Amino acid sequence: MPTQQLLADILRAVLQIDRTFTADTPLLGAIPEFDSMAVIAVITELEDQLGIEFDDDEISAEIFENFGQLQQFVELKQVA
Repeated sequence: MPTQQLLADILRAVLQIDRTFTADTPLLGAIPEFDSMAVIAVITELEDQLGIEFDDDEISAEIFENFGQLQQFVELKQVA
């Protein structure tokens, strides 16, 4: 499954919303359901489903600013 689709599916499941995500879709601060606990849940799902690890020091609000930035970060983690 392409990263974009998997990421969108994870966000919909964790946030329990039915929404379409594009690169410009704002996340943190724009979607009420997307709080700090949701960030942790998204990271956990990504780690479990993609077999990648997020280090605490590389996680920032900027990564979760919009869907495109999160997707780009996840794709970089996959090739690392």
